[in-house]
Amino acid sequence: MHKSSLMPFASLIMLTAPIWAGEGPPPRRMAPIPAGFKILADQPYVEKGHKAQVLDLIYPEKAEKPLPLIVWIHGGAWSAGSKNGGPFMQMLSKGYSVASIEYRFSQVAPMPAQINDCKAAIRWIRAHAKEYNIDGAHIGVWGSSAGGHLVALLGTSGDVADLEGDLGNKDQSSRVQAVCDWFGPSDIGKMGEQSGPDSKIAHNNPSSPESKLIGGAVLENLEKAAKASPITYVTKDDPPFLIMHGDKDPLVPLKQSETLRDALKTAGVEVELAVQIGDGHGGKKFSSPESNEKIEAFFEKHLKGK
Repeated sequence: MHKSSLMPFASLIMLTAPIWAGEGPPPRRMAPIPAGFKILADQPYVEKGHKAQVLDLIYPEKAEKPLPLIVWIHGGAWSAGSKNGGPFMQMLSKGYSVASIEYRFSQVAPMPAQINDCKAAIRWIRAHAKEYNIDGAHIGVWGSSAGGHLVALLGTSGDVADLEGDLGNKDQSSRVQAVCDWFGPSDIGKMGEQSGPDSKIAHNNPSSPESKLIGGAVLENLEKAAKASPITYVTKDDPPFLIMHGDKDPLVPLKQSETLRDALKTAGVEVELAVQIGDGHGGKKFSSPESNEKIEAFFEKHLKGK
């Protein structure tokens, strides 16, 4: 079947990212919580909401002052994946609290349900910042693939009322202060034309992950595709971005990150695109010492002001 989007389910799971090693599905269990930290597990961020509208919050038992927070959003083609995996735990030792969230999948509800959930989670965190000693003015987001798309959308749509939704804590802001986007789609309507001959997804097929996300075939629903695309909402007041993308990615074209970088740069937003040479949809370079240093320096600068 030529470039069929009806690929094996395991291949779709790759959209959750081979997060730090580049091979195999993500871990099903969260890494052990380090000594000196507490976890608030499976906390609903919407009262009486869907079972997927929960988050894990990990914070120090004692802290001299409120800590900035980094929120991880997992991938999985918007239809799979889990908050119980990802590289975010490493940031606990760097002076942050961390959170990881679940959101409704596309088979439960199409866009904008996913971004509505992510924004509701950010608002819940801000509403409870004092309780958990979080610096609510300094929240960064980090995600891979579908999660990369959602963190990028959080970053560019902070001023877009139509994507806020009507879920809890509407008195709080869903804006974020820094975005680390790992190979997330940014312009859904153009993924098909930007794909190369080695693409493993026929993005314009009605059964592609993108089509399922927006509730119809991409090329027949370009307005919906645009509304679901981070690049649509780029403005000069967006937060800084660090984008990382493998140049051999067979699922999300590198061009998606290049065009987002260009749009942000044109708008005057601080942005860096780190192309991981030789890596695909994730890979070993994403967890290299150089990448870890770059990510840590990015969040240090924009969440701690150093």
